[in-house]
Amino acid sequence: MLDPRARLFLILAGVFSTCLIVGDIIGGKLIQAQLFGHAFTLTVGMIPFPVTFLLTDLLNEFYGKRAARFVTLLGFGLALLAYAFIFIAGAIPIAPMALEPDWQGVTDHSFQNVFLSSQRMIAASLTAYIVAQFVDIGVFQVLKRATNNRLLWLRATGSTAISQLIDTIVISTVAWVGLLDSAEILNIVLSSYTLKILIAVGLTPFVYLAHALVQRGLRIEPVVLDARGEPVPQVIAGQS
Repeated sequence: MLDPRARLFLILAGVFSTCLIVGDIIGGKLIQAQLFGHAFTLTVGMIPFPVTFLLTDLLNEFYGKRAARFVTLLGFGLALLAYAFIFIAGAIPIAPMALEPDWQGVTDHSFQNVFLSSQRMIAASLTAYIVAQFVDIGVFQVLKRATNNRLLWLRATGSTAISQLIDTIVISTVAWVGLLDSAEILNIVLSSYTLKILIAVGLTPFVYLAHALVQRGLRIEPVVLDARGEPVPQVIAGQS
């Protein structure tokens, strides 16, 4: 039987990986939002990605950097597995009845257009993800030690601010260099990063709420780091 800490870890890892994969899959749909009189063109992939920010902070806080890195690599591997299945599915010829003019289901063109038309964006997203996540984890732990486990808002927002700047630059560079001019790319970077910072700040109350639910509701304490930044083994409540 899994103890509460292990069960929570599995839940966080599962939800994190789901949000990552779903965000990438639905990311091809663009929407426009007005903020402070400025029109932002966004992907609907921005809906689940803020959840990954929150989950990364919880993993860092309650399990330490090794566990957070493990989940980061797990999510990356699962995303590659998902895309492998998508590419295999796209390579298999569609049924003849789906080629009929009166066919109302998914056509080969629509499948290819939705799932396989933006391989460069997929590569950009995964590259930015793996780089930014490791930066986020590292900065979070540095701030956690520097503040002696105080100022949760600082390490949560600060790590996200730095990592998402790198994420935005990497994804915009890989995705758009050669397709857009430098001024357009810079505009995308500034607009996307501004929105991400606003989201990170807006998530601060939820970080505290999630922290309280885990610590008080589940009675799981944050990981304690030693002088080297390594987690100190903890005794599970009810175990000797």
